[in-house]
Amino acid sequence: MNSSEKWHRHLGAYGICVFEEKLLVIQKGNGPYVGRYDLPGGTIEPNETVTEAVKREFIEETGITVNIRRNLGVCDFLIPYELPRRGTTHIHHVAVIYLVEHISGAAIENPQKFEGQDSLGACWVQINDIHSANSSPLVMQAKEWLKTGQLPFESQRLDDWIKKTPAPPHP
Repeated sequence: MNSSEKWHRHLGAYGICVFEEKLLVIQKGNGPYVGRYDLPGGTIEPNETVTEAVKREFIEETGITVNIRRNLGVCDFLIPYELPRRGTTHIHHVAVIYLVEHISGAAIENPQKFEGQDSLGACWVQINDIHSANSSPLVMQAKEWLKTGQLPFESQRLDDWIKKTPAPPHP
């Protein structure tokens, strides 16, 4: 760590859900991954287990109920991202990742609206259409896991990360 850096650590729980060669993703509305696809999931609430957080986040962000198949492991990313209120220069994103399967909810629904909701909606994306310009590091890692069955051992520092400018809301 550079002495001029101040990190904000975010711990989240996420799920990889695949159907017919498509990955279920959300469209990020803010934060360092704004304007990109991200995995459904997020912050673990007080008095909530990690697996409960994954199930809750899927319902909130996609309208789909999932069953957790297995714990795939943990990934972490260090990304330049300023949070002026906290005086931080980077976000250290620690992600617990699970393989999940869709068990109910026929169609993807618009995400629940509440303060802190950063999903603009969910969609199924062809795995071959996922690339670093349209996806978060979590989605890129999910794509790699689908190809290799492995998560990285080392942290990934993404010093060249470029935050996108959010698109204006639709009228």
